[in-house]
Amino acid sequence: MKDALKIFVVMILVLFAESSWAGETAMQQEINQLKQRLEELEKKNSDQASESSESDASKSLLDRISFAGIIAGAYQYEDAGGRPEAEDFGRGALPVQAEVGINPTEADEVFFKFGFASGNGLNTENHSFALAPWAADLEDDVKDINGRNRDYLLTAWYKHTFTFSEENSLGLTGGIIDATDYLDENAYANDEFTQFMNEALVNGPHAFLPSYDLGGAMEWEAGGFAVKGVVMQIGENDDGNAYHFYGAQMGYTIETPLGEGTYRILYNQTSDDFCDPGGEDKESLKAGLISFDQALGEILGAWIRFGWSDDKALVCFQDLYSGGINISGKLWGREQDNIGVGYGRLRGGNDEIDTTQVAEVYARFALNEVFAVTLDLQHLDDEYKAEAGDDIDGWISGIRLTAEF
Repeated sequence: MKDALKIFVVMILVLFAESSWAGETAMQQEINQLKQRLEELEKKNSDQASESSESDASKSLLDRISFAGIIAGAYQYEDAGGRPEAEDFGRGALPVQAEVGINPTEADEVFFKFGFASGNGLNTENHSFALAPWAADLEDDVKDINGRNRDYLLTAWYKHTFTFSEENSLGLTGGIIDATDYLDENAYANDEFTQFMNEALVNGPHAFLPSYDLGGAMEWEAGGFAVKGVVMQIGENDDGNAYHFYGAQMGYTIETPLGEGTYRILYNQTSDDFCDPGGEDKESLKAGLISFDQALGEILGAWIRFGWSDDKALVCFQDLYSGGINISGKLWGREQDNIGVGYGRLRGGNDEIDTTQVAEVYARFALNEVFAVTLDLQHLDDEYKAEAGDDIDGWISGIRLTAEF
């Protein structure tokens, strides 16, 4: 009996051992399968993280490159009187400008601007007035720029900004630059694509600001103060001579109860490479200018631009007195619209013009975030010196359609 009991206990232990061994084997298989699944999941997550990292790096690179541009088409009609040879005619033009900006770091920028155009509008030999009715860069303006045998590339520069504090920075730029990007700005009268069209109400014609040539610029901003300087080497002037340009501007921006205003004083000078009235000697050009733009509440804004120059070299205009107002579309419930009214009087230099006056009014209507249409009307009056011929006056009406992207 005892032997039988022993045999029975041994058999139970053997069966339990086999069962335990089989259970451990099955459990081990399950553990191995679980490990395999975890490894596959980790690999999948790793691949996804790698792809996400590559995508983020690619996205970060694209974020550092920006594209912008404008397409502007305009048609103007000139109705001039006072001289038998004066013609009434209308013409259009289509300039296109494209910009590429690259920011390798927050302090560095590389910038390119390209300009293309079809047609010269009213800026032809048939144009009766001394001032250009549209200050845009048209077909002839974007070819053989400044006698450099360079077409379509308007600017190409590198800029580095030193930031000393939140309100104190210094920017240095070098390359192919445009002096009007730094000097003689104005919030209401400085953009031939969206504001006034006549050149006398975009920049001061007497100030001879050059564009699209080799040079450097300095921009120092400290609080509301801003000091800017430009040095350029121009390939060719109207006399066929290369020359140097130097310009300096000081400005102050202030917040008033009526709104923001900026006040500026500007001085420009060139090297002695411009012919005098007799064509015998070479002289430099010198000009000074004061300007401001001031908001007068949410609806109105006002601006002036006064300037003077010497007349040792041959100059068409010696002095400029211009100003105007801006009316925001908030007045009629369309904030993106505006109306501009401007007037300019230019005293002639030592050439044929005695006095030129221009008055311009435009109404710009934003169709959406991209397109806008402008209706424009100008009145011009050129008074000539007695020995230079009859005076001439007339009207220029126009329409301008722009697409900004």
